[in-house]
Amino acid sequence: MAGHSKWANIKHRKGRQDAKRGKVFTKLLKEVSIAAKEGGGDIDGNARLRLAVQNAKGSNIPKDTIDRAISKATGADADSYVEVSFEGYGPNAIAVFVECLTDNNNRTVSNVRAVFTKYGGNLGTNGSLEFLFQRKGIFTIPQPENFDEDEFTLEMIDGGAEEVEIQDSYIHVTCAMEDFGSMQKKLDELTLEAESAELQRIPNNYETLDDPEFLKVWKLIEALEDDDDVQKVYHNLEIGDDQMNLID
Repeated sequence: MAGHSKWANIKHRKGRQDAKRGKVFTKLLKEVSIAAKEGGGDIDGNARLRLAVQNAKGSNIPKDTIDRAISKATGADADSYVEVSFEGYGPNAIAVFVECLTDNNNRTVSNVRAVFTKYGGNLGTNGSLEFLFQRKGIFTIPQPENFDEDEFTLEMIDGGAEEVEIQDSYIHVTCAMEDFGSMQKKLDELTLEAESAELQRIPNNYETLDDPEFLKVWKLIEALEDDDDVQKVYHNLEIGDDQMNLID
């Protein structure tokens, strides 16, 4: 089951996470907090919290730090976050979808709009880019010992996988959004824990640009990713291997 260019984007995002671990910790713990506040602090009874904790552990956030975030989020002095999203176009009509968690919506709207304007982009209306992306479940799993690729692939297909790709000692599994839960159950049956498991927005088509135009768009993407209120940035810009070297 062949993969496609989304793994170049994931590889680069993982590299940025390694380089900016403190900021990534903040974003992951914010997701833990909102999941605990909305659904309670019991991991077994709160699927969103379980997933948030799993992703936090996958990025090596200490258990006591995660526990403190859950405890604070379920207490009387918990921070109050809301989820907001923004859609727009960067230079060369590259589609950009931004997901945020914020305790001050006016600040977030102002900051995101300013980034789009500064780097030659334009914000659109909510829903304007929905047709360009599909929601997919994406699981990144460290390759286990004594790994049998054919047997594993068949197990993943049984769990609802649409794609399975092995790259750099990791297994990347893609499934439809509605099969996310069944895929998680399949991994549990196999006693495998994903390093990350999340619903992502995968473009229907990718756009390629020459290096100078590529870098213009990438400045916009990086500026958005660096904002504390921004959780995830999705786009349909294809990143070639040579272009990854320009931004690493």
